[in-house]
Order: sequence, then structure tokens, then C-alpha cells
Amino acid sequence: MKKAFVLILFVLSVPLLALSQEPSDGWIVDLEQAKKTASEKKLPILANFSGCDWCGWCIKLDKEVFSQNEFKEFAKDRVILFRACFPNENRPRTDADVQNEKLLLAYGVEGFPTVLLLDAEGKIFARTGYKPGGATAYVEHLKKLIAGREKE
Repeated sequence: MKKAFVLILFVLSVPLLALSQEPSDGWIVDLEQAKKTASEKKLPILANFSGCDWCGWCIKLDKEVFSQNEFKEFAKDRVILFRACFPNENRPRTDADVQNEKLLLAYGVEGFPTVLLLDAEGKIFARTGYKPGGATAYVEHLKKLIAGREKE
């Protein structure tokens, strides 16, 4: 009976684990997958390093920009969205947590939110963060950063 219960729990938890690694609302949580997609689609990566459940400025950026339809429309054919979330919640560490901690150091992220624009190889070509003005202003800001890279 105990073995059957453990087996049932395992079978029920596998889809939940798979979902935690899948893109959510267009955001990819695995940088290697984001780089692969960026290479295939020939698009830059917008990497959002966020204290997703505790950082006031991160929550503000998500609410004012990333969750808005104007940003979503811009992003769907202009950038590959990658999110590195650093939650405050007490939970078991995941592979994404380990990856994100390594990326934090590799990219020199010192505060949240940090938004990086990366090429398909993962090299930074622009660094930004929260900007006031909502989705319209942020989309224009991103367009300028991307256009600056395209001119190089």
C-alpha cells in the first residue's frame, strides 16, 4: 500500500515538474533553450533578472510593462523572453535556481530588476532595468537599445 501511494504521488508530480520548466506567459526559464530559440528565430534575448515575489521594483516592472498587452505584442516577434527568478519563498532548490545563481555571477547582476539584452550566444549588448512611463515608454526604450545593436 505504501509503495502504491508513493508511486501515485510520483506520477502526479511529474507533470507539475515539467510545467515548472515550461515557458510561462511567453517567458522561458532555461537560458540554453532561450539561446537555441533566439538562434533559430534570429532574435535577441530579453533576460529579466527579478526578485519575482519580493522586489518592489520588479513587481512594478512586471505590472506596468511585462504584463501589458502592448509589451506582449512587441515582444512576440522582436525578442525571446527569458526570466531568471530569485524568489524569497522557502522551497526546495530547483535546477532553474542553480542556473540562475550561476547567471547572476556570470552577468554581473548586482540588483533587481536587471534587464539584459543578449545575442543568441548569450553575450550582453545592452543593460537596463525599471524605467517609469509604463509599457509604451519601455517598448520605445527597448526598440532604441535593439536598434543600436543592429547598427553595429
